[in-house]
Amino acid sequence: MYFMNMLATTGARHSFVRQAESCRSSGSDFVAAVLEAVDRQLALAPMSSRMVQDWTGDPAAAAVALRVNGALHALARRGSPQYLADLYRGEHDDFDGAIAEALLREDQFIADWIRDPTQTNEVARGAAIMSALMTIAAERQMPFQILELGSSCGLNLNLARYAYRLGGVAAGDPASPVHIEPQWRGADPPAAPVSILSAHGVDLNPLSAQDAAHRERLLSFTWADQPARSRRLEAALAVAIAHPPQVHRGDAKLWLTQRLAERQPDRVCRAVVHTMFLQYLSDRDRQEIAAMMAAAGAGASADRPLVEISFEWTPDRREVQLRCTRWPDGHSAVLATCHPYGDWVAWRGGGDGGRV
Repeated sequence: MYFMNMLATTGARHSFVRQAESCRSSGSDFVAAVLEAVDRQLALAPMSSRMVQDWTGDPAAAAVALRVNGALHALARRGSPQYLADLYRGEHDDFDGAIAEALLREDQFIADWIRDPTQTNEVARGAAIMSALMTIAAERQMPFQILELGSSCGLNLNLARYAYRLGGVAAGDPASPVHIEPQWRGADPPAAPVSILSAHGVDLNPLSAQDAAHRERLLSFTWADQPARSRRLEAALAVAIAHPPQVHRGDAKLWLTQRLAERQPDRVCRAVVHTMFLQYLSDRDRQEIAAMMAAAGAGASADRPLVEISFEWTPDRREVQLRCTRWPDGHSAVLATCHPYGDWVAWRGGGDGGRV
């Protein structure tokens, strides 16, 4: 069942091969091999191939290759095509044959799937966010009001319900079924308790842990050769079923405008949080959100501080930075560089003696 097709587009080749290299460097040889086979066979799925070829904007920033990977993983988890499911179960290593058959038979499914952004909602990134909150709490202890942009299923709104090991520091709920322990590099974060008064998020197309199809979509976006990630996601989904996150459907800019206009309680720190969100926005939207935060920050005070915690790629996509900007003084610092999915955290601290 081996097909060789060299008609894949130049754009597709660049996107899929580059993502495959990234996956392999992250230790995911299976996903890398899947994407390389997609690159060779993509023209067998004319609708999907045309969508990739005609993609508006940067396909890497839109994670187009990972969208296709998620579609194939979803098909494999459903058990059809059988030869693809057998590949994912490790019963053979004919990547080209299995991928070619799936592209031929499931072009419509794949094309429909990749219209929507990836929905990883990786809870391991919560370790970096918790570390930033601990750093802020170490300077002045007050509860947080969390506002998350691009919440997906809202799993990171439950970050206080997870157990963390951050270097030598334990945090969160030690009894939680969700254990997050990234490889930690550098000094420990401050061991300060974090209290979350409220946590709300927004997403254009939020998923719900209560919906079996939505749970399956999230699981399909985990990498097939990283079973620990899938188990952690399943545990986080179980927590979300018991404690449903508050995720609002809507445009992030409009929602944030409305939330920032609401009076902030005294002695509560308002924290705007986003992880792997900015890459899906236009330059104009990113600039408008930055201006909106600066304007809101101008009205912040010591009793009603505002912080922005971001876990995002740098503009050149060279590294993922955990950055914290705090108002009323507007000081901004990179607290850490991180693995895109939170597997490791290289802690820098806030500079200025640890102040952020």
